[in-house]
Amino acid sequence: MKHTIQALVENKFGVLARIASLFSARGYNIDSLAVGETQDSTISCMTIVVNAEDERILEQIKKQLHKLIDVITVIDMTRKDYFDRELILLKITNKEGTKKVLDKLARKYPIDVLEKKKEYFILQVCTDHNSLSEILTELRKIGIKELVRTGKIAIVK
Repeated sequence: MKHTIQALVENKFGVLARIASLFSARGYNIDSLAVGETQDSTISCMTIVVNAEDERILEQIKKQLHKLIDVITVIDMTRKDYFDRELILLKITNKEGTKKVLDKLARKYPIDVLEKKKEYFILQVCTDHNSLSEILTELRKIGIKELVRTGKIAIVK
């Protein structure tokens, strides 16, 4: 099961490395990680997505996160009501039918065309994970030349 964990941490050198090592020491791969300053420049918000089947080990990781001196708070958002977003930038092939598919997707999803060239389109999409999966399924049919994405960010309602 995928877990979304949010940690408020002091914005200091080495905090990210210590937190990442907690997960790797337990054999968990971090699927997604986003870190940025909050409204207070001395505090950063880390949103970590990890696929963890063993709930007990995940509970231990959260407890150990709480014990780190630079960690202010830890919230497992998995079972909470929250909004999440992820940003992707991608370059897709411009061929016959591409514009029609983009128009159809843009009516349903927040897709922005940043650049249109003879050979390609560069798109920006910022939405929830499920919508991104649906969008990418359609765009793979056209041909994705390049794709970069941020990690998930989330906020409790």
